[in-house]
Amino acid sequence: MQRLTQQFIDNHWIASRSERRLPVTDPYRQETIAEVTAGDPADVDAAVGAARRALPAWQALGGERRAVYLEAFADALVERREALMRLSSTNNGKALAETAIDLDDAIACYRYYAGQARALEARQGRLVEHGMDGIEARTYEDPAGVVGLITPWNFPLVTSAWKIAPALAAGCTVVFKPSEITPLPEQAVAEIALEIGLPAGVINLVHGDGEGIGAPLTAHPGIDKLSFTGSNAVGEKVMRAAADGTRGVSLELGGKSPILVLDDAEVEAAADWVMAGIYFNSGQICSATSRLIVHASLADALYAALATRIDTIRLGDPLADDTDMGPMTSARQREAVEGYLSIAAEEGLIAVRDARHRELPAQGEFVAPTLYRDVPVGSRLWREEVFGPVLCARSVDSDAEAIALANDSAFGLAATVISGDADRARRVGRALRAGSIWFNSEQLVLPEASWGGFGISGIGRELGPWGLAGYLEVKHLIGPAG
Repeated sequence: MQRLTQQFIDNHWIASRSERRLPVTDPYRQETIAEVTAGDPADVDAAVGAARRALPAWQALGGERRAVYLEAFADALVERREALMRLSSTNNGKALAETAIDLDDAIACYRYYAGQARALEARQGRLVEHGMDGIEARTYEDPAGVVGLITPWNFPLVTSAWKIAPALAAGCTVVFKPSEITPLPEQAVAEIALEIGLPAGVINLVHGDGEGIGAPLTAHPGIDKLSFTGSNAVGEKVMRAAADGTRGVSLELGGKSPILVLDDAEVEAAADWVMAGIYFNSGQICSATSRLIVHASLADALYAALATRIDTIRLGDPLADDTDMGPMTSARQREAVEGYLSIAAEEGLIAVRDARHRELPAQGEFVAPTLYRDVPVGSRLWREEVFGPVLCARSVDSDAEAIALANDSAFGLAATVISGDADRARRVGRALRAGSIWFNSEQLVLPEASWGGFGISGIGRELGPWGLAGYLEVKHLIGPAG
């Protein structure tokens, strides 16, 4: 059994000050496969100190040379791809086909921000157009400083790449806290940093839980910027902590995203896109399109097509090539989703498919892929993020009704529109209040496009040039021209 009791600080593995240990589990075999330290505030203090010392030299290195390290990160992930896929599937529970997508996403992210680092250096000192004679103004973009990065358990190596890559490209130094639930694949971040000769203190990885690492990291006065991905409840705590010292904060939080099927949609294609939007990663995805809004004329046919597809989902060992859906990542998450299923029973929701329609595997933290129809808008399952393979559906009679229902949510992370007319789908999509909107497509995530949401889905954006901007501060030098 692997014991992750050391912290990666200043390019050294250092024993954690904490004696407290946390189990790391395989959610399919339901056994402990590792132990991780719970962490200690002294670990955070040491990591922040190392990052602070490394900051001036890393900033001075320039975007061209920082890009070389980012490309090396991508190359190292390519070399480790197969091993990290299996490790992630074992620790997280997702099927190998899904971890393959994750690794490719992370690799593309590091390569994209290598290009962004070069572009950043090229545009430093650009002149600002203005109307005052004899005066020049030049724009510079400097790193925000030492950044604290906190990631969740549902997409190891992916959400960390979305934060680490732009932070390094910007010239920031990093204190990174991965989830204590899925620390095993994230360990590769530190191993690769050593392998590629990243300067000491540029990346510091500290294992632990919210008490041991999360709270002291967000409260540490040596952190200039915090970036957090996770639940709304914890995100609000991070935001409160950032208020002390008026520090920058980016939050990528929850979602209750709609998928709209218009009356001119082709039912079979629509069913495929609906399935991809909710059952990928066992529904443990913040952008999961868990509210299905379908035109009444297609509702019955679509529900039947979805039921057929749900019946063919193969639940099982995430390391098996024929598995479509693995278990939930933890017993705690399975119990949380089962709590919502109990609420559904209390509310009398109509199940097209649930656990009564299939036999679950004998082992593993499984929840049956579930579909409820005609769900009242006041239902907790309609309004709250379940974070599991649970789809709630309602029918409507017009595009206007579909748009209003889709926008009737405190969340605003993502949405999908399905229509036989691409222009119509674009018009409807433009009316939706969400950060990422797909039409006639699965949930494609591009490094070049932004990620983030409206309302309580968060603050700021990741990916694209917007992700880089989140780790930069703008300054202007103004004076006599010439």
